[in-house]
Amino acid sequence: MDDQNKNLILATVLSFLVILGWYTFFPPPEPSPQVEPTVTETAATGDTALAPIASGDATSAAQPEEVEAPQAPRVSIDTPRVSGSISLQGGRIDDLALKDYRVSLDDDAEIVKMLSPVGEENAYYALYGWAPSAGLTIADVPGANTIWSAPADATLTPDTPVTLTWDNGNGLIFSRTISVDEDYMFDITQSVQNSSGNAVSLAPYGTLARHGLPSDLKNFFILHEGVVGMADGELDETKYGNMEDYEVDPRDGSYTNVTEVTQDGWIGFTDHFWMSTLIPDAGQAFRSVAKFDENRGIYQTNAVLPTMTVAAGQSAEVTTRLFAGAKEWATIGDYEKAGVSGFIDSIDWGWFFFLTKPIFWLLHNLNQLIGNMGWSIIALTLIIKAILFPLAYKSYVSMAKMKELQPQMEELKKKAGDDRQAIQKGMMELYKKEKVNPAAGCLPILLQIPIFFSLYKVIFVTIELRHAAFFGPFQDLSAPDPTSIMNLFGLLPWGGPEAGTMVALVFIGILPLLLGISMFLQQKLNPAPTDPTQQMIFAWMPWVFMFMLGGFASGLVVYWIANNTITFTQQYLIMRSQGYTPDIFGNIKSGFKRTPKTDKK
Repeated sequence: MDDQNKNLILATVLSFLVILGWYTFFPPPEPSPQVEPTVTETAATGDTALAPIASGDATSAAQPEEVEAPQAPRVSIDTPRVSGSISLQGGRIDDLALKDYRVSLDDDAEIVKMLSPVGEENAYYALYGWAPSAGLTIADVPGANTIWSAPADATLTPDTPVTLTWDNGNGLIFSRTISVDEDYMFDITQSVQNSSGNAVSLAPYGTLARHGLPSDLKNFFILHEGVVGMADGELDETKYGNMEDYEVDPRDGSYTNVTEVTQDGWIGFTDHFWMSTLIPDAGQAFRSVAKFDENRGIYQTNAVLPTMTVAAGQSAEVTTRLFAGAKEWATIGDYEKAGVSGFIDSIDWGWFFFLTKPIFWLLHNLNQLIGNMGWSIIALTLIIKAILFPLAYKSYVSMAKMKELQPQMEELKKKAGDDRQAIQKGMMELYKKEKVNPAAGCLPILLQIPIFFSLYKVIFVTIELRHAAFFGPFQDLSAPDPTSIMNLFGLLPWGGPEAGTMVALVFIGILPLLLGISMFLQQKLNPAPTDPTQQMIFAWMPWVFMFMLGGFASGLVVYWIANNTITFTQQYLIMRSQGYTPDIFGNIKSGFKRTPKTDKK
């Protein structure tokens, strides 16, 4: 094998390893926290979230009394895509399940639970309230444990909003009207009517709180899980583990980050496929807060709107939104078009967003047209190879010309002996004379590296690939190959070993095996190198990649098999068109014998 081809394959391997290593050891830096000294928070006792308090006389605000109401009445939620209920204790949206998604492919699998109330494992909920300012105390406003009133037998549906009310007994009547659309967006309108005889000042807020880490936390370097927010066009992502890098709030000891948003923004939590987000109206200034109470194990985000002064006999209201559901590209894109600035970036597109976004757009539209994600990935591979074909053509023509020059290069090496400088000089003169660029073959391969990584990112992070079927045993292209030698590659009626285990690594499935074979055949388009060490390395390379990529998402392996097959066909046909016929079977036979074989034309 000539030096150009050896360098080509080595460049591929090294580039792939460099990308994986870089993301592992040098993840994107988290933004520096900004803490606004005028913001004050206080903690509710018991198991409720940290309730924000407005500036002003907040430093003297008393702790709210915990109300024990484990059996508080509830208002049902029923829409085409979600079901659940709202607790009248705090008016919390704390029970929400996604009808379109199940936790596994099993026939009896439960639907995905998005939000859950305090008392259940991994409690996760949204609550709203008013933070008192000058002249009010925390007892004068509704908070995390206020018991609201609601109409009897009320049910929240897309056609029937629900209004909750609470009278503080001192001249302030609070109302909260909650509505929901056909997908995952809630509208929450908070209002206050002041008949106290005096002007009052207070700030509306929304809170998302989760007790402990998510039970399905992946904690993988390629995926962002944790706080996600947009502030005046700037995306902020902080992993759960990195929230401890926030500054410590001296008042409650929590790790806190505060950002003043002047115009457009939102903040919340994102998991692998699900997200909850507090969204003030477009153009609305607010205080975006992310915090972690290590002592109580509560992660929290707040959206605190500016303090409002309500004169005696007057009323005021404000509307914010809550997204709680699946991170579907089309659905989130529609919300962005409806005014949620930068909402599509809540999907973790990564550093190569300029590739991942168009790749997913194309894959999504191909799937809409074909109706099968596996065939859509193969179609995507064909399109990518067609786009890169001009470069590939030049590359393979260069390879063919290099093969034609092989006898002259060998003769040059014999004449120069051990004089490497003379060999290099002679080769450069030969390349110049024959108008051959030895580096021309590297560019298409190097371009494949970011494309491969971007597709890996798309397949791993987007919910559209979750439980996406191909055929037969391949019913989830976001998961590793479920087949194995142990079940005759899916022909026997039982599952293979659990993905990620050593057994699964050893008893690989059919897709990794096809990957190894396709890489092996592609390698055999060229003779084996004469150096025994290099010969051994290149002989093992396809099978090392077979085991290394065998645990990856099966959709990615499908792409890589299709890519190898198309590349093999392109290279073979183009090299033949240039007068060089690769001796594939001869190269395979030579490789087994570990002896060099001369090229044939």
